[in-house]
Amino acid sequence: MSYDPFSTYTSSDDIRDKNVRDYSFKQHLGDEYRPEDDNKESFRLSISTQKLNYLYYFVILVFIALFCRSGYLQIAKGADYREMAEGNRIRIERIKPARGIIYDAQMRPLVENVPNFTLQAVPADIPKTIEQRTDVYGQIMHIMGSRDNDFESRLPHDKDKPGTLLSTYQPVTLIEHLPMDKAILLKIRSSSLPGIVVSADSSRHYLMGNEYSQLLGYIGKITDTELLSMKDKGYAIDDYTGKTGLERSYEAYLRGKIGRRHIEVDSLGKIKKVVASEQPRPGQSIVMSINKDYQAKLQQLLDDTVNRLRVPGGAAIALDPRNGEVLAMVTSPTYDNNLFSQGIKSDEYGALLNDPRQPLFDRSISAEVPSGSTIKPMIAAAALAEHLITPSTTVNSVGGIKIGQWYFPDWKAGGHGLTNVTKAIAESVNTFFYAIGGGFENITGLGVQRIKEYATRFGFGSGLGIDLPGEASGFIPDQAWKERVKGESWYIGDTYHMAIGQGDVMVTPLQIANMTATIANGGTWYKPHIIRAAIDPENNQTTLIEPVIVNQQVVPSFAIEPVREGMRQSVTSGSSRALSNLPVPAAGKTGTAQFTQEKTHAWFTGFAPYDHPEISVTVFIEGGGEGSATAIPIAHDFLAWYFGGMK
Repeated sequence: MSYDPFSTYTSSDDIRDKNVRDYSFKQHLGDEYRPEDDNKESFRLSISTQKLNYLYYFVILVFIALFCRSGYLQIAKGADYREMAEGNRIRIERIKPARGIIYDAQMRPLVENVPNFTLQAVPADIPKTIEQRTDVYGQIMHIMGSRDNDFESRLPHDKDKPGTLLSTYQPVTLIEHLPMDKAILLKIRSSSLPGIVVSADSSRHYLMGNEYSQLLGYIGKITDTELLSMKDKGYAIDDYTGKTGLERSYEAYLRGKIGRRHIEVDSLGKIKKVVASEQPRPGQSIVMSINKDYQAKLQQLLDDTVNRLRVPGGAAIALDPRNGEVLAMVTSPTYDNNLFSQGIKSDEYGALLNDPRQPLFDRSISAEVPSGSTIKPMIAAAALAEHLITPSTTVNSVGGIKIGQWYFPDWKAGGHGLTNVTKAIAESVNTFFYAIGGGFENITGLGVQRIKEYATRFGFGSGLGIDLPGEASGFIPDQAWKERVKGESWYIGDTYHMAIGQGDVMVTPLQIANMTATIANGGTWYKPHIIRAAIDPENNQTTLIEPVIVNQQVVPSFAIEPVREGMRQSVTSGSSRALSNLPVPAAGKTGTAQFTQEKTHAWFTGFAPYDHPEISVTVFIEGGGEGSATAIPIAHDFLAWYFGGMK
């Protein structure tokens, strides 16, 4: 045998020892190990078929669940999640239009739109935890120098998860009417405040203050209740809407059309760029029939009288009997509507509400009060129309009428003597109206039903439809009402009282003004209205609002003319003689309406010129005493000013 220097010699003892060591090492593998398996190429763990089937079914169920969940997310909720995902990048932002302007009859603006900086929050971008939001609020309060930290309550919360905001992209207003310096500081800081934005909007400023507060009204933040009914018209939670007056009646004209722009935002909700936009359409402007100068003069005369007499208040209305246009309409006392448009404070609002003179109450269209003798021209026209009397029919006034144990007096002791319809109106002879209202001697009276019928023809007992909110209906009683409400029968005395505008008869100053205008023009009832035109700012096109005739001839002309003559005679020789020195011939009727045992309302209503009426004036002084003493001077001074050159 040759010698190989690179070979390794191993003895049989060494081989035996190695096998013993390997066997000892492999014993720890457990019972599955058998020495005879060492020669096999591989070994397997033993798993039963039943366990494999369970595993198989489990895997199948997992895949089915994943498939269903994926289908639900992509199909059922796909649109929502796509909107949410897109909302993190592309959003649609509303652009508010400029609100229309309100002009007087001479095209003089009565309102203007002024800048309004508003601090808003986008709930979807606001931090999710209260602690983080509190930090944001703290930074805002530091800039504002205010302790107002009630921001959290203004944000929409999930009712089912307290403390959790609703994930909406509709901005919510936190602070309105920011001062310019604060708005600039907040604009700079908002770049690092998630969900906080400063918007430049506009608000209303009313140029004439108190003189037009009841007419123009004011705009304010939309309420939740209003939003429910107006959401389908494109309104949102941060919108403003007309609350009272013309701002409310003509909201659809004045508001305009909302614009939109598609914007790209970053993770904090800040605008990166504008992708596309649709410009808003500004609101239409409206032109009133009311003349600024007429309004100012009538307001000044009414305020002076109310303040001098220290009475609760009053109202005065000037109409054009040729078309129903309102030339002036005032109430006293009144308020400054800028308080509301600029955000009224709770103590200021409380003071207005608790003021016993009720400055928020528009007496011209909402006061329901006894008419007193101002309703007598309507009663006379009804009796003439029904042929119960003629212009020559007379009643002997001896101081009153006695029916059984009841006595119904004239206002003049001893009476007025023989009285026809013109004298009855001129001197306001109660006895004559008792007779034609409820009947006396050889005169068959109208009776309650016919009085109510003619009162309805002249517009009493229901709203006249003026283009202002809050108009009252007044009230004309009848037998059924008295039996149902008071549990009493109707007596002849009730009819007598009704015929002179007392008892349960209730009217508004506007209804008396409308009656007077109808008599002045010969019997045509025009619906009273304040707006005569609307102007589209985009094409400067003017749309006229035509007068509306409610009744072409309320009563025949033969029944109107004696009434007009009686109102003229009231000026020449009766209770309205204070108007006899006007530059033009006038006609009128005074009224003194008792509303308590000792107090009376003062009334006057009339028109001028007598032959060709162009203006009618109605004055009501609440608790003012005699109409001839307190109401007629206002009408006199206004008509003297109007026909003295101002017109």
